[in-house]
Amino acid sequence: MRWPAVLCVMIAAAGFADRGFAADPRYPDWPCAQAKVPEVSLAAVWDGPALDDAQSKWKDDAKVSALVPRLAARRTPLDEADKLITEFLSESSAKKNETGKLLFAGLFDTLNAQRSSVMNGLERVTRKQREAAEKIRDDTLALQALQDATPPDQPKVDELGNQLVWETRIFEDRRRVIKFVCEVPTAIDQRLFALGRVIQQQME
Repeated sequence: MRWPAVLCVMIAAAGFADRGFAADPRYPDWPCAQAKVPEVSLAAVWDGPALDDAQSKWKDDAKVSALVPRLAARRTPLDEADKLITEFLSESSAKKNETGKLLFAGLFDTLNAQRSSVMNGLERVTRKQREAAEKIRDDTLALQALQDATPPDQPKVDELGNQLVWETRIFEDRRRVIKFVCEVPTAIDQRLFALGRVIQQQME
């Protein structure tokens, strides 16, 4: 049994090992087309009053620290999060500004941590992909050598061919996951900015 069609796919996948993944040489393990921004600056997502010591004190407020994870979770629709913020801040009208700052400080810390976790995960998977691509390339060359032998050892050819099919399938599955996850940091940025706007509107 020969493996011509499968071999072409394997060679294409293995080519990633030579081309590399990074669009930005400063971040060799960053796989996304979007530029890597390691950290979100506070000024980029908040133009309300200075947070002062809110960034170190938000966890001390039991109500704020209980609400922040719910607002930060992407499974909570934005319109529901908007409503929760509005209701929460209307209940603390006497110190709405202070509570609003605590709430945003909590969201900024929490969503920034989520964003960093996602980005670190993307880079870990990219390193695995590079290793996988190199193995696919090496195994592809080994398969070619086995097929060119006279006479070929057909059981070994079939065994290595099947192994390469499996390796390539895992490689392609990861590639699709990476493409999807690359959108997550931007989605987190947008959520943080949107929630910050709602908080500021309620503080005005």
